[in-house]
Amino acid sequence: MTLIRVGRKPPAVTTTGVGDGDEVRIRQAVQADLLAVLRIERASFPQPWPFSAFERYLGEPGFLVAVEDSGRDDSDAESVVGYVVADLVPNHGRAFGHIKDIAVHPDRRGEGVGRTLLGRALAVLGTRGARSVKLEVRASNDPAISLYEEFGFEFLRTLPRYYDDGEDALILVVDLNDS
Repeated sequence: MTLIRVGRKPPAVTTTGVGDGDEVRIRQAVQADLLAVLRIERASFPQPWPFSAFERYLGEPGFLVAVEDSGRDDSDAESVVGYVVADLVPNHGRAFGHIKDIAVHPDRRGEGVGRTLLGRALAVLGTRGARSVKLEVRASNDPAISLYEEFGFEFLRTLPRYYDDGEDALILVVDLNDS
């Protein structure tokens, strides 16, 4: 799969070294990122979100992308290598965070990009008032479950046959005040 290049370079939120010393920056997603996000989504999930779902979250503080310089001579070119969509949901008068979607380009998995995205999303949610954060994950997605456990997520319950193929989802939660 080819990484999508975008020519606009918004200000970086976070810069971190991952993998082979590549510099990956985390910033809020912009319209120009959406095609790359959609391609990563389709390469990552058997039930991908539609383009319009990502459009709805543009401008939200919790819609973040991981980008790196594309290596081209054009110094403004970036490649999107991962993303996270997180937001706040009302919960009896208190903000509750929800990690709705997170994925890393298949060629960049295992390099810490997902860990960096998740950490930044949790920080954004905490700053916006979330005391706890939840997410759903396929019961068979051991790499993702391990990552979430590193951040203190704990099993809450199972949603039987949550996915179209009949697989269960696990609901995991973390209390941000404890981490």
